This record gives sequence, structure tokens and C-alpha cells, in this order.
Amino acid sequence: MNKREDVSTPRRTKEIISRHGFSFKKSLGQNFLIDQNILGKIVAAAELDSTKGALEIGPGIGALTEKLAQTAGHVAAIEIDQRLLPILEEVLEPYPHVEVVHGDVLKLDLRDFFQSQFSGVSSVSVVANLPYYVTTPILMKLLEEKLPLENIVVMIQKEVAERMSASPGGKDYGSLSIAVQYYSEPELVCTVPHSVFIPQPNVDSAVIRLKVRKTPPVQLEDQDFFFEVVQASFAQRRKTISNNLKSRFFAGEDRQRLESLLAEAEIEPARRAETLHIEEFAKLSNTLFLAGLNK
Repeated sequence: MNKREDVSTPRRTKEIISRHGFSFKKSLGQNFLIDQNILGKIVAAAELDSTKGALEIGPGIGALTEKLAQTAGHVAAIEIDQRLLPILEEVLEPYPHVEVVHGDVLKLDLRDFFQSQFSGVSSVSVVANLPYYVTTPILMKLLEEKLPLENIVVMIQKEVAERMSASPGGKDYGSLSIAVQYYSEPELVCTVPHSVFIPQPNVDSAVIRLKVRKTPPVQLEDQDFFFEVVQASFAQRRKTISNNLKSRFFAGEDRQRLESLLAEAEIEPARRAETLHIEEFAKLSNTLFLAGLNK
């Protein structure tokens, strides 16, 4: 097989787009990466080898898919835009261990998908350049469905990556931070300037790796109630934890019961939610649950 120019070079990306008469759909958040160095960092962060599988979401014209195919034992790519299928078929023709599926990842039964695609591999990682407008729904679906994943390595909006990996005490730390960190261990891999895409987005991006946890970092009486308490605690960031919880769980009551339960959970009423570690939220939600607040 003759060595072909990589899809990710600016020249070949433009040539493919022009030859197929492809036009970008803003509604699908299509921005194609044209930087081989960044692609290398993404693939390296996924820790793939020939025994492992990779799931790509939104392969575009196959720049990242091509790199994954050169590393992983099996690659499955889910593409929502039917216009890209013939391009992907052409680009990925040298790689028989790559399968492109037309579909919407948010509507697919991913457990069935994993069984059909990855039965012969030792582990699977998601590796993708995600459209900004559906980043959080896609990542939370991947995490909440408890799929057999090793890593999730994705390029997303820099601001969202910073929120997902934030520690308590800063403005970036919030309910999204806690949700992501409950299911995984996030690590920022690198930042990505908007200039390395065609077309260029309006904001910078970042690559983040979520190492999926085998067991949660905290023990909970009720997982759904835990996330309800977290959401309520951040409802109005400038309010104290006491005021936010009173609005959600103690409306119409005086503060005596709330303050008693906060004392039992060893949390000062005047603290703000952004100062609480995940372990403190776990203790708080367990205390409120056992007190019968899970209405």
C-alpha cells in the first residue's frame, strides 16, 4: 500500500471537501481538525493498542479515525451526517477493522452497540472531537450508562473542560464537576487553539481524558437523590448552602430542622456549595435522605 498523505493535513482536508462538494452544517457543529500534533496527543491519551477497541463519535472526514485505525484493534465510528458516509468509505478503505455506523449516539442503545462491535477486544475507549452543542449530553450518557469503558478522551470547548476538571473553591467548580468526577477521574491533556480547525470555531478547545472509575469515590444511600442535592446546592451560586437547601427541601419550615441536619453532616450553614468536596456532598445527601427528605 502506497503511503498516502494524512487526512488531517490542511491540503488534503481542503481537497477532500472540495472534491466531494461538502458544505459544513453549523447546526451539527462541524469543525475539522487539521493539526497532526494534536491528533497524536489525543490518540496517545487513549492508551490504545492492537488488543483494544476505540469508539469515535462524529468522525467527520476521518482525520482522527485514520489515526485510531493505525493503533487500535477495532474502531467503530458513529456519524450522524449521512453526507459524510461516502467520504469516510473512501478515506478508510485501507482499514478493514474500522466500521462506520450512521446514527445519533444520543438515540442508540449503546449497550447493544458495544456487544455487537467490541466483543473481541480487551477494553474500549471513547476517542472523539465532540460538537460543542451536545458535549455534556453525550458525555453524561456515556458515563451514566455504566458502559465497559477504560477512558473517554474528547476534544471539547475549553471552558467546559475546565469545569469538568475543576477542584472545589473556584468559579469553575459546580454540579457538572461533581457529576463527571463521580463517574471518572478527569485530566486536562492539552489546550487547542481555534486556528487549527476548518472552519475555525469562535472559542478555543481542550482535550480532556476521563479515566472511568470502576467504583464510585463515595458511598451513597441513593444516587439520584445525591445529584438532586448537588443541583439544589448550586441553584444560586451566590447563596449559602443553607439558603439553597431551604428553598428546595425546607420551604415553609423554619431553619431549626435544616440547621440540625447540616450540623449532623458537619457542614457550616454559611458555606457556599463551591467549597464542598464530593465526600461532603455525599455525607450531606445521605443525612438528608435518612431524614426522609427524598420526596
